[in-house]
Amino acid sequence: MSIFLLKRLITLIATLLGASLVVFAVLEILPGDAAQMLMGPDAAPEAVQAMAEQLGLDQPAASRYWQWLAGLLHGDMGNSYAYGSPVSELVWERLSVTVPLAVLAMLLTAVLAISAGVLAAAHHKRWGDVGIMGLAQIGIAIPNFWFAILLILLFSVKLQWFSAGGFPGWSEAEGGGFWPALQALLLPAVSLAAVQAAILARITRSAVLEVLREDFVRTARAKGLSRGAALRRHVLRNAMIPVVTVMGLQFANLLAGTIVVENVFYLPGLGRLIFQSISNRDLIVVRNCVLLLAAMVVVVNFVVDMLYAVIDPRIKAGEL
Repeated sequence: MSIFLLKRLITLIATLLGASLVVFAVLEILPGDAAQMLMGPDAAPEAVQAMAEQLGLDQPAASRYWQWLAGLLHGDMGNSYAYGSPVSELVWERLSVTVPLAVLAMLLTAVLAISAGVLAAAHHKRWGDVGIMGLAQIGIAIPNFWFAILLILLFSVKLQWFSAGGFPGWSEAEGGGFWPALQALLLPAVSLAAVQAAILARITRSAVLEVLREDFVRTARAKGLSRGAALRRHVLRNAMIPVVTVMGLQFANLLAGTIVVENVFYLPGLGRLIFQSISNRDLIVVRNCVLLLAAMVVVVNFVVDMLYAVIDPRIKAGEL
């Protein structure tokens, strides 16, 4: 187990280094000048050059890359060009919205998808199965941003049950609180969970049906165990490996895919920060945010790999 863990850690670190190099290189070749953007289109060349020197943009790309990595190792993400404040403060402030949004969307996805998938498998080739898979197909086809607009029209404009956008904050001192903040995240979470739940429900159904055909399940049924008891005691745990794998990928996708939904609901999350920073040519913020999202994806996949042996004891760590 320790050798497997060491190998995975080395792979994680190598992946993060490769991702940092790709992110830095891609942002370097993009057109535009942060100094020119800050000074305005009519600024004198001398003023633009002075601003570039102040921001450190006149240094070679390799030097700036190593300075960025060295700063990350010490927890220093640098200062934002546009906001004039440390990037770490901006990022952690926005993560207080993005991470709870992704977690809430993932919880809704897991509850809806696993319940629907198991129910469809239990009623294989009957109306329950056909109906659930039909709804899942519709869910896969619906873009989440379009579904988000429909939710706003129904629950905010028509019924006026929820706010159409904005975030009151988690503390009562900011004018919000836990329940108002959770209410503000509910519609965005539902819009994000709709597509993911549809995908996961189909995968859950397929995994459960595959395990139901195994010999040990037929033996359990032959001994008098009911179909429901067989599902609970023998089928679900053995069917969870592909489900957990997809859930890990989906959670990473939710973390990285909130940009559009956060802009639809005007949520001050990480996605909206990236969008605004791209508009302002604030590349140091974009660079750190994109790398942070990549790191989240890698860490989630690492955790999923660790869960394999917990879910299925037959799997040996050295064989993963």
